[in-house]
Amino acid sequence: MHPAQPHLWMSWRSDPAFKNKPWKKLKSLVHWSPCVVSFQKRYSWVQLAGHAGNFKAGDLGHVLKRHCSNEQQCLERLGGDALQPYVPAYYGMVEHDGEPYIQMEDLLSGFENPSIMDCKMGIRTYLEEELEKARQQPCLRHDMYDKMMEVDPSAPTPEEHAQRGVLKPRYMQWRESLSSTSSLGFRIEGVKRASGTCSTSFKKTRQAEQVVEAFWDFLDKDKHLLSSYLEQLQEVRAALDQSEFFKAHEVVGSSLLFVHDKTGLARVWMIDFGKTVPLPDKQTLTHRLPWVEGNREDGYLWGLENLMAIMQSMLGKSDSTLDTSPT
Repeated sequence: MHPAQPHLWMSWRSDPAFKNKPWKKLKSLVHWSPCVVSFQKRYSWVQLAGHAGNFKAGDLGHVLKRHCSNEQQCLERLGGDALQPYVPAYYGMVEHDGEPYIQMEDLLSGFENPSIMDCKMGIRTYLEEELEKARQQPCLRHDMYDKMMEVDPSAPTPEEHAQRGVLKPRYMQWRESLSSTSSLGFRIEGVKRASGTCSTSFKKTRQAEQVVEAFWDFLDKDKHLLSSYLEQLQEVRAALDQSEFFKAHEVVGSSLLFVHDKTGLARVWMIDFGKTVPLPDKQTLTHRLPWVEGNREDGYLWGLENLMAIMQSMLGKSDSTLDTSPT
């Protein structure tokens, strides 16, 4: 069991100082408690990729995340599971300004100016129910068209160009096809380094060679950190085999959060369970098979094993070839 650390996987996920999309500026952080100054000083960034405004500073040692019933239920169930050492501790519900929040562990509290990487796991980041709902209520999304244009102006069809909009299912599936989500079962969502530099420029990071380059940059080519991370992923992999929670859930949109600092301390956690849902009675998943609509496969194990294989290949590289890709 890892030591209690006030939870803040959310904290690195949006930086008020960030100008580059998709990170959004946080309008107001918090308006109360002595921990605000410390919170702002230690975490100038508060969340990544579309969650702006969902988090607030809690009491000392905790952070608050806007209530999501899926996530609350998952954190409650994980409390007694084999995966408990690898997920944020849950401290119940609190209310602020009339709004419900989940109170969680600050995962960064034991680190000194950490470097952080978020890897989104699985072969898709949307639920089958989201696709079905979008089909039943088709609506042109101009914001998604704009995002598509930012990444690849040639991606929209002539009809989508004319409408300046795309349907949500089309956008979601296109988005996954660009990155290593579809090719490797995971993708790098964002990286914040100790120097303060941040990047979300991984939308087209699809090949293992590109992942290796991003990993070495994140690690400053430190094989000791790499080895520590790989050992912990092996522990997570073993815990997944023992986990009753994992057997009974479709794990979609969840991430692995990698955190290390200059002291050599390095940790990995499973985070983000807002789209993790229970499976229908008696249904099971391999967490490896390709997804076909209706089979609910999430590809979590396939992605994790690919990630571990890449890291293992990186350990095998000589120091003179650290900037080369795995064979």
